[in-house]
Amino acid sequence: MANEIELKLALGPTGAEALRHHPRLAGLTPRTTRLGNTYFDTPDGRLEAARMALRLRHDDTRLVQTLKTSGQGGGGLSSRGEWEWEVMGPGLDLGRLIDLPPIAALGEGVLGRLTPRFATDFAREIWWLEDDVATIEVALDLGEIRADAQDAPIRELELELKAGAPDALLDLAESLAERVPLRPSDTSKAARGAALLAGRWTLPEGGTAAAWLHRAVVALDALADTGDVAWREAASDAFLRLADGESDVAEDARHLAKAVRDDYQAGTDTGRRMLALARRLPGSVALG
Repeated sequence: MANEIELKLALGPTGAEALRHHPRLAGLTPRTTRLGNTYFDTPDGRLEAARMALRLRHDDTRLVQTLKTSGQGGGGLSSRGEWEWEVMGPGLDLGRLIDLPPIAALGEGVLGRLTPRFATDFAREIWWLEDDVATIEVALDLGEIRADAQDAPIRELELELKAGAPDALLDLAESLAERVPLRPSDTSKAARGAALLAGRWTLPEGGTAAAWLHRAVVALDALADTGDVAWREAASDAFLRLADGESDVAEDARHLAKAVRDDYQAGTDTGRRMLALARRLPGSVALG
């Protein structure tokens, strides 16, 4: 099992082009590949309920099976368990899957009920940044999630830590946010696909400072996929609750509450303020 540590960022409409021209990436040639992914679960969503995601991924030359477990984090930053191996196909490798502890914990009968649930298809551009502090994979994903007759766009940036300390991810994100319209995102492609398939989103509870930030971020994820203004109100309320309880982040939280309530658009100012909250707030929350 590997431990995946990454920072997920949602991009504004002009974010991809701004990213490609950012000084940190200018002059570097990305590697581009097309990724088609099919996600599997039981009809009653046993894996989703256990905060797991199982997928088959087709890239240019390989078929790869991946199981990801629930993680810890918030403000876009996450740490998850991940098992990944190449398979012959065309379907799942059930023989190896059954030996993985998270699947075994679900009990008998789950493997026989696994079925394709939704799919993602996107182009990925990858840059590698390496210095004395950290090695980071920078992955720009552009495409869509498809579930039945529904779809949602993918326009996100994943910063994955390959070596070094997790703070290096926030350092890089803050540097990018000076010119790129972006914000933290706490909702995986798998969770977005499940919400699209079910036709509903569920917000996490608040409580702690980290939990209120997580709730606000997920509400903005829901707003981006649904366009429902009710999620704008939910995000604004979560930021206000955060401002009331944490005096050292109150200014940024109140500013974000107003920006979201008035007419939220992913921008460099809101992105920098949300990243500042992610850095300064202690603790983490459970992620799906």
